[in-house]
Amino acid sequence: MKKWLLFIVVMLIGIGSEAYAQCSICTKTAQQMGEKPAQALNLGIIYLAAMPIMIFTYIGYRWWKQNRSE
Repeated sequence: MKKWLLFIVVMLIGIGSEAYAQCSICTKTAQQMGEKPAQALNLGIIYLAAMPIMIFTYIGYRWWKQNRSE
């Protein structure tokens, strides 16, 4: 139970912070577009990165859990 509580707290802290996920080219483009489109670009990049991150996290967790029990 404590592990799940820790996991939920860490996830809430991570979700609550504002993230800037841009390469240098995207940063230049976002600066030229203005404030609102730049925020939308940031959100789009984070949205597209969410699924691969979740997949790798799941695979890593399963691998860790399997190796821990051996």
